[in-house]
Amino acid sequence: MNDVFELHRGTAPILVSLPHNGSVIPEELQSRMVERARCAPDTDWHVARLYAFARELGASMLVPRYSRYVIDLNRPPDDTSLYPGQNTTGLCPAVQFTGAPVYLEGQAPSADEIAARTGTYWRPYHEALQDELVRLHATHGRALLWEGHSIRGSGLEFLFPGRLPDLNLGTAGGATCSPERQARVEAALAKQSRYDFVVNGRFKGGYITRHYADPKRGVDAIQLEISQRIYMDEDTFEYDPTKAADAQAVIRSLLEAAS
Repeated sequence: MNDVFELHRGTAPILVSLPHNGSVIPEELQSRMVERARCAPDTDWHVARLYAFARELGASMLVPRYSRYVIDLNRPPDDTSLYPGQNTTGLCPAVQFTGAPVYLEGQAPSADEIAARTGTYWRPYHEALQDELVRLHATHGRALLWEGHSIRGSGLEFLFPGRLPDLNLGTAGGATCSPERQARVEAALAKQSRYDFVVNGRFKGGYITRHYADPKRGVDAIQLEISQRIYMDEDTFEYDPTKAADAQAVIRSLLEAAS
């Protein structure tokens, strides 16, 4: 593991990317943030633990160390909005998922600071991701990039109204994945009855899903955004092993269907 990310290289043509699992915020940045932001509440909590089973399937896994408040690895480096016309957060977020500020007044990062963070944190993660996809494709002639995400499932009116479905599959409207592979995953979603789900709803796939997919060359990308209520306590951020075991079984079935 280097200071920015940990990469586990597997033997199967699967790369599980977990770009929002990191929760570390350097002390210098914490001192500039509002109190609530200092605990990184918008982390995709415990997704590396939730996806630990993927290594048993031979998957590679890429996990960052730092919080999305330092830099959001699932945003384009020019910070173009992925969801035009909808509220969202940026490359170096200035607002939390609730719409509340991340920084104390006058402490948000400048353009030069954002550029520096991009070089320090964003580029190494993406270089590792690209290199691993190239390795897997060269070895197997194909590759699946699986983007694992989680978010609080309600109370985030700034981002979406009401209650988010338990499972949210995104392929940018079918653009990042072959129809055959998407059909297999949708069939697996429909087969399970524990969780409700939507395909290409509010979360259709972020920058990583859209940028690295190349279905014509055999590189498919799928994002799964899950509501945190299905595996943890959304208020305390504590992992719930009993809930998580059920969630893992379903997520595993989806990943196996996509493989």
